[in-house]
Amino acid sequence: MKKILKIAAIIIVAMILFVRFALPTILHKAGLHAAYADSKEYNLTDKKALIITTSHDVLNAPGETTGNPTGVAASELTVPYYEFLDAGMEVDVASIKGGQIPVDPQTLIFLIKTPEDERYLKDEVFQEKVNQSLKIDAIDFTQYDAIFMAGGWGAAYDLGYSDVLGEKISQAYYAETPVIGSVCHGALGLINAKDTLGNYLITGRTMTGVTDKQIKELGISLTPQHPESELRKLGVKFKSNTAFRDVFAHITVVDEERRFVTGQNQNSGYETAQKMKQIILENSSKRILD
Repeated sequence: MKKILKIAAIIIVAMILFVRFALPTILHKAGLHAAYADSKEYNLTDKKALIITTSHDVLNAPGETTGNPTGVAASELTVPYYEFLDAGMEVDVASIKGGQIPVDPQTLIFLIKTPEDERYLKDEVFQEKVNQSLKIDAIDFTQYDAIFMAGGWGAAYDLGYSDVLGEKISQAYYAETPVIGSVCHGALGLINAKDTLGNYLITGRTMTGVTDKQIKELGISLTPQHPESELRKLGVKFKSNTAFRDVFAHITVVDEERRFVTGQNQNSGYETAQKMKQIILENSSKRILD
């Protein structure tokens, strides 16, 4: 009996060690939060970035008031923040309502936590920006070089319903300088932006966002808006990659005009921020030459 208990204890310990140390690596190699192979260092010390998130903190069906806690997906906030910050950019953090940003606790579990998430948890300055986020209403989007909309389930409840955000994105587009980006559900922040004739600004552009397939696979279809469906409704040329599970797939798309950079899901943060920085540098060089 003692021998059986000893073997059982060894098996249990081995399983714990596997889950704690090996499984996160396996998930990473499968594509979760994959590093961007062409990552470069940029010097953008005179540039400014604005990261926008949800203010919604409950995962519930329309009409319900209770549910599991949700918010912004941690990495979709932390990865672009440090990508921009480490390039020397001044980075502001804003949300639909301002104040404390809800960070989805499920996205901070050790299995899927990114190095940027770990850095955030030790960064008092960044935490203060998250706890005291700016309200989008009071921000001049035209003063930024990069505008990045993070996703997460919470974004399905407010980004696509904000007329203010739609108007601000429109203003940023016509200011010509800002490069506008998003990942995952963050693409919903684009659907209310319109041109000077009242037409939807993103119609006809090539873009991406989290797929309906990924939402179905994760079993969370109760949210009021799904990025792929909403983008297709507006005539976006939707592009995505797939895998045996779309949570391991990703792609980043730059539109034909090189004004919008959209990432498919939580795995696209690195590449999306990198490509935004590349365009900012290119645009800056062109202005100097002109």
